[in-house]
Amino acid sequence: MAIYLVQHGLSLSKEEDPARGLSREGVEKVRLIGDVAAHYSVQVKSIEHSGKARAEQTARVLASVLDPADGVSAREGIAPLDAVEPVAATLDPTLDVMLVGHLPFLERLTSFLTTGSSEYRPFKFQNGGMVCLDRDAEDEKWYVKWALMPDIS
Repeated sequence: MAIYLVQHGLSLSKEEDPARGLSREGVEKVRLIGDVAAHYSVQVKSIEHSGKARAEQTARVLASVLDPADGVSAREGIAPLDAVEPVAATLDPTLDVMLVGHLPFLERLTSFLTTGSSEYRPFKFQNGGMVCLDRDAEDEKWYVKWALMPDIS
């Protein structure tokens, strides 16, 4: 049981697509990460995204592989510059929720959960990458359990 944080896949430039949807490479890398997660039996109950096109497309690609029981939906409060504290207060690792969003929000949320401050950078996200966070049963502190990144070089 955990929460999963995913940075949206590579997107098109504003010139190519004003909504900044995913590029072909972005879709391919997100699907790859989803396939690897499914191979390792990652199960998510729901996938929530920021509502921006690239995040919603990323969420739908992942849902096509991971088949979340409660589907895909937009979530307020996870836009790039939103405060992380309100979202952090609602997270429960027993719900197996995946959040698909943006930088700097995801890095600030990871920092806040693992260090108590949103100012550090304990993990560097990649487009299409997935980070699994869990909370220790004994001390109830959050930690990075594992990560899947499309580029490991």
